[in-house]
Amino acid sequence: MPVSVFDLFKIGVGPSSSHTVGPMLAANRFATELDHNGLLALTTRVQIHLFGSLSATGVGHATDCACLMGLLGELPDQIDPDQIEPWFNQIKTEQRIRLLQRHPVDFDYDQDLVFDPVPLPEHPNALRLTAYNDDGDSLLDQTYFSIGGGFIHQQGQDEAVEQTPLDLPYPFRSAAQLLELCQQHKISISELVLRNESSLQSRQQVIQRLVEIWKVMDEVIDRGLHSRGILPGGLAVKRRAPELYQALRLKQPANLIAASLEGMDWVNLFALATNEENAAGGRIVTAPTNGAAGVIPAVLKYLIRYNHGLDDEQIARFFLGAAAVGALCKTNASISGADVGCQGEVGSACAMAAAGLTEVLGGSPQQVENAAEIGLEHNLGLTCDPVGGLVQVPCIERNAIAAMKAINAAQIALRGDGEHFVSLDKVIKTMKDTGHDMQAKYKETSEGGLAVNVIDC
Repeated sequence: MPVSVFDLFKIGVGPSSSHTVGPMLAANRFATELDHNGLLALTTRVQIHLFGSLSATGVGHATDCACLMGLLGELPDQIDPDQIEPWFNQIKTEQRIRLLQRHPVDFDYDQDLVFDPVPLPEHPNALRLTAYNDDGDSLLDQTYFSIGGGFIHQQGQDEAVEQTPLDLPYPFRSAAQLLELCQQHKISISELVLRNESSLQSRQQVIQRLVEIWKVMDEVIDRGLHSRGILPGGLAVKRRAPELYQALRLKQPANLIAASLEGMDWVNLFALATNEENAAGGRIVTAPTNGAAGVIPAVLKYLIRYNHGLDDEQIARFFLGAAAVGALCKTNASISGADVGCQGEVGSACAMAAAGLTEVLGGSPQQVENAAEIGLEHNLGLTCDPVGGLVQVPCIERNAIAAMKAINAAQIALRGDGEHFVSLDKVIKTMKDTGHDMQAKYKETSEGGLAVNVIDC
């Protein structure tokens, strides 16, 4: 099924799209199915079984909490982040949960939430939910796979259950096909994606929805600039964005950094602010995942700051150009850290940001594809090894580095004529192959790399 721009950019909550957003959607879907099948009133107990990566870093990524919020009937784009912790603590204390906020059932956190580090064969991120009646009989048993970026698959179904159905006038499954269509119809990549999206709603509605997504991203940055303190989880990671913001506003010099690199400081700031908000479990936009949510807004905010603003259509075209690349990464490889490592998250985000930036700066379709290829190629092999199972170290800084890579990739591509040795399709295939060759301990399990070599204090 084709991937919509609104599937890649979804409003949700932190800290993880695959470990928080996906499981919340799955649990909500499970509770809703109980209701629709007339089984809700018969349910007296629910059990949640987390497998593989969801088990290994489930607590640090708030998977346990997300599942309970989904059973309450909450959705990632609608839940009030400030209510999550009180509700979670209440459920644990009372050992009861109100399914869909109206049907109370027994839930013992220590007994009914099972962590199983052994992954299911279909995908490393899996969860199974089971509802029981008063006699202990199973009423409903469903298994879901959280495949990255907030996408979920239900076992036995072929498509992502929450993905937007599209009947595209310009379908493409490779960068080569995308470039051929652009050449054939003499249109830009963003225009092609816009025409595809307009198969469901008007052009103006698409543009307006993308502008609204940017407003949410911009609000996330602003909250990150002004929120001080220590990030939750036990690592005692201090928020850095507010102090950096104050220093840049006062134009305080940094040792050994030339004044000409001021733009780099601001890009770093925007990425740090976004990902600190994500790590704190706040409102966030997947881009294309939560762990990589800071790259794209940092680059777009940089573009707006140094180009003295963009109009609504330019903002939309940034997202549309980025979405074309994100769709290819998801369709032909993966955007899940548990599946292919961080190259699938931050690497894809870097490629998407580079494509969006090149698009808005007037690059040809060939230059846009070149920028995306550069951005992704130089993230190949990037592991996902979060310290303490938290989306903090090295995730927050990694977004800042990737944002700068994206800008550099766009600059290199715009200085060229679009011709280059390695195609985006080849790099995406390489990302998939590399990810499948990567040992599981380097793929979001926190069993290798920095996760075991950094001492938790």
